[in-house]
Amino acid sequence: MKLDDPVKKYVPEIAEIKVLDGFDENGHPKLREPRTDITINMLMLHTAGFGYEFFSHEDRKYRDQKEIPSILTSTFDSIKSVLLFEPGERWNYGVNIDWVGKVVEAVRGKRLGEVMAEYIFAPLDMTDIGFTLTPSMMERRATIHSRTKDGNITPLPDLILPQSPEMDMGGHGLYASIGEYMKFIRMILNDGAGVLKPETVAQMTQNGLGALKSGGWISSDPSLANDGEFYPGVQKSWAYTFQVNEDPTPTGRPAGQLMWAGLANLFYWIDRKNGIGGFWASQIFPFHDVASYLGFIEFESAVYSTLKRLGQIAT
Repeated sequence: MKLDDPVKKYVPEIAEIKVLDGFDENGHPKLREPRTDITINMLMLHTAGFGYEFFSHEDRKYRDQKEIPSILTSTFDSIKSVLLFEPGERWNYGVNIDWVGKVVEAVRGKRLGEVMAEYIFAPLDMTDIGFTLTPSMMERRATIHSRTKDGNITPLPDLILPQSPEMDMGGHGLYASIGEYMKFIRMILNDGAGVLKPETVAQMTQNGLGALKSGGWISSDPSLANDGEFYPGVQKSWAYTFQVNEDPTPTGRPAGQLMWAGLANLFYWIDRKNGIGGFWASQIFPFHDVASYLGFIEFESAVYSTLKRLGQIAT
């Protein structure tokens, strides 16, 4: 398979997805066929046209009208929504990697979790990780909390993704300890040691958008996300599949490095220039919670200021 292959070659269902051209006077969606086939490259770079129900009022409205299940149901039907723009036209964070997972399953003839266990978890000795929680993992599961507008924090002990899920979701759904995820970050820092070729990692960490840029998001579900953007004013692009800060960040991270996040205010960065990475896990909703995000910013800033003071990285 090649990055410029049309996805429908492997997952024919994607050819059924239409482009949304707004809604008529009665509020019904106006749909058209896309002029361009969605490629694997578009999915990897989040330029295929997909969105998320909690980051798009249009996607949410379409889902409600068509009774498409929430992405949190971990089902194939939940990613069969609508394209918000012509494939390849711009960057927008959405269910793209979930579709990539279906491509992987089609090529390998196995569930995504099995493929990841074979090619990623086993080589990195990651045992405390999976789409389905083991009894031991269930006992140690951190409770997600929600912060209300008045600042109160409420535990949500019953908020958990389906066990076992109908579909292993490429874009979300893995449960793991922080230590296990750090093994993945170290793998990227170490040029893919045990998992990927160095030249693959080099390609994964380069801007793939060309003149397009990645940016922030708007919330269409205040219970799950706030409006926001990482490092406003810093030019950002996208790689396979990380956000790249094209300018240095105010925290001290040099240009050309990597980061992204999980919806429950989980933030990480990977600085291949200096050989350091970090992970800040909050388990709080909604996304871009002020205290959680500022905690990450302070954490990253403290790491760089300390290493500079000790002379371990260049000032």
